[in-house]
Amino acid sequence: MDTDFTSNSMDMRKVAVIEKPPLSSPPSVLASTIKLIQFPKAETLLLTRQIHGLMVKAHFNDANLSPSAQFNLLITSYTKNSLPQSALDIYAYLRRMDHEVDNFMVPAVLKACSSVSMIQLGKEIHGFAVKSGLAEDVFVSNALIQMYGECDSVVPARLLFDNMRERDDVSWSTMLRCYVRNKLHREALETIRKMQFLQIRPSEVAMISMVTLFADLMDNEMGKAMHAYATKNLEKMGVHLATAFIHMYAKSGNLASARLLFNGLNPKTVASWTAMIAGYIRYNKLEEGMKLFARMIEERVKPNEITLLSLVVECGFVGALELGKQLHVYIVRSEICMSLALATALVDMYGKCGEIKNAKEVFDSVNNKDVMIWSAMIAAYARARCTDQAFDLFVKMRDNGVAPNQVTMTTMISLCAEVGAHDMGKWVHTVIDRQVIEMDTILKTALLEMYAKCGDIDGAWKLFREAKDRDIGMWNTMMAGFGMHGCGKEALELLSEMERVGVRPNDITFIGLLHACSHAGLVEEGKLMFEKMVHEFALVPKIEHYGCMVDLLGRAGHLDEAYEIIKNMPIRANAIIWSVLLASCKLHQNAVLGEIAAKQLVYLEPQNCGYNVSMSNIYAMANRWTDVEEVRKAMKNKGMKKEPGLSCIEVNGYVHEFIMGDRTHPEIKKVNDMVSDMRNKLKEAGYRADTSAVLKNIDEEEKETALSYHSEKLAMAYGLISTAPGTPIRIVKNLRVCNDCHTATKLLSKIYQRVIIVRDRKRFHHFSDGTCSCGDYW
Repeated sequence: MDTDFTSNSMDMRKVAVIEKPPLSSPPSVLASTIKLIQFPKAETLLLTRQIHGLMVKAHFNDANLSPSAQFNLLITSYTKNSLPQSALDIYAYLRRMDHEVDNFMVPAVLKACSSVSMIQLGKEIHGFAVKSGLAEDVFVSNALIQMYGECDSVVPARLLFDNMRERDDVSWSTMLRCYVRNKLHREALETIRKMQFLQIRPSEVAMISMVTLFADLMDNEMGKAMHAYATKNLEKMGVHLATAFIHMYAKSGNLASARLLFNGLNPKTVASWTAMIAGYIRYNKLEEGMKLFARMIEERVKPNEITLLSLVVECGFVGALELGKQLHVYIVRSEICMSLALATALVDMYGKCGEIKNAKEVFDSVNNKDVMIWSAMIAAYARARCTDQAFDLFVKMRDNGVAPNQVTMTTMISLCAEVGAHDMGKWVHTVIDRQVIEMDTILKTALLEMYAKCGDIDGAWKLFREAKDRDIGMWNTMMAGFGMHGCGKEALELLSEMERVGVRPNDITFIGLLHACSHAGLVEEGKLMFEKMVHEFALVPKIEHYGCMVDLLGRAGHLDEAYEIIKNMPIRANAIIWSVLLASCKLHQNAVLGEIAAKQLVYLEPQNCGYNVSMSNIYAMANRWTDVEEVRKAMKNKGMKKEPGLSCIEVNGYVHEFIMGDRTHPEIKKVNDMVSDMRNKLKEAGYRADTSAVLKNIDEEEKETALSYHSEKLAMAYGLISTAPGTPIRIVKNLRVCNDCHTATKLLSKIYQRVIIVRDRKRFHHFSDGTCSCGDYW
């Protein structure tokens, strides 16, 4: 809004938009005002405009209402009828005409500011209130706190609250609502404690904020206690408070309690229906959710945009594609206006459900796209690993004059991290710097993770050292980066630095640390860190920590000790724990213990073919071909297929994918010629293929040929023919690198004088001049 109050471009005749003639000869404006109060909400906007016309016509002279009261009426009514800009236009006119503004008008105008998040105008009104002495009025101060809170500006709200000479119950409930709205849970809890200490009885509005807080914290006990308190102290619970309780119970999964409250609620609001249906969707009770939605329609309760928005978002959250489609059909058939927010939610929902075509159709149907819908479509492509489409759309977005925000950039960075696109990641980093996008902790952490996952641990470390506002998430990401790269000693030093600067490590910190020790072969150090976590930091080990310990011991060949941990740990071992042990058994060719682990895995996840493949591989290494055949026959009978090896390499801003024996790549002939060159040079260097990696009962020559066309070797060959000599080659593989490829890549890095960085399912391998950073320990 234009806040230049010296302009004469607007007068009250222009503000008054009268769609129909004024009411016929009313005795006074007061009589029309009484009608305004009595009329249903759907008809009040037209009546407001008619009364506005009467006031203008009468030059705001009425025996029963002062001019200030008439203006207050209009400002309040326009705001309530979702026309806050009209309310603000009236305020601007009054200020320009130097009309009296009293303590009743200021809160109404501030409410309008909140509706359109006009924080600058809110601050101007705050300044005016201070100069005119109106800020001393508790009613005005409460309205200012509410305005700042709803404009997500907590600091001035808190300063105002702290400096109030007199606070009433509304002051406390407004400050509490401000904290809850802005997810400042600690401050909200502290406010509740102070209210309790000062014996301030919470109003129903304050109770709603408390219930919302407990829902956000998933604190069921406090929520139930609040419910008991409300039942005991309120003669009749209001519909808004009851709806807050329904939302709280539904959010925590206590659907029975939520439904009990919902069934007893009369009348039910659109928000009540929305909270209950959303709870069913969130916990995958899709049939119940759809039945309740149908009942809502039958009872002629028309879902509003917020209802549909909430339900579509929940469908995306749990991947409920069919229900999401039904909601989309309802929106179209009911001719509900497809707002930008609703279209964005649909794009996001389809993207999360893997329906890229439907997401793109909704996206293309929107004319005036904002940054959020562009970001949602880019995120949909990113989830589907459609790297080129995501980057093309990002470029198109900028060409259309839409500036990316932090959400967009975080999505792009995460995509680069996922596919190992280092050059594109660096380019995105440059865009962030050039467009002066605010680099908050989330964005910095995403960048740090991208550099680490793209094999540039030095770049990640540089970014970490330069960051001044490191939170625990950033420390943990750096720790995880060291773990991926097998930098055990650096991870241990990072923990020491955390302790030095007073950052308390949490359970995630120790997962990264134990992971680093495991990949670096630091068995004793890893054991010591596990003990430190339990005894020094009083952290209860989770299943992930036990998994790290099994991996640590298993990789080092201490299989019996790893098995003892599984047998003695207080948590029942899940599939991840047994798969870690199975992988170690495969590495050290222990068929007996491997068989135990495999049987547990087949019992826990009978449809997962990976465990059957691993057991088959263990049998093959022991030349137990009959057992191999039995396992593979059982897999075939169950319709199981082994996950194919897939390797990606980024060249000139495009990500190229290869599978074993690939014949689909446009330059496959050149790639195969390079593979032949690699084989010849390896033989000249005295290399002999490790055919134990080919777990088929075929002759040695066939095994050697099969090894030559593993996906990472094809990607490596493409990198050698497509990049300049001396350029590092970065490859991402979806499976663990086999022994033969590992040995061959070491030699190839020396033969072609290239640094070759490979990220497999487990860790990073930096090959250079004939050696690997893992020290052959992976």
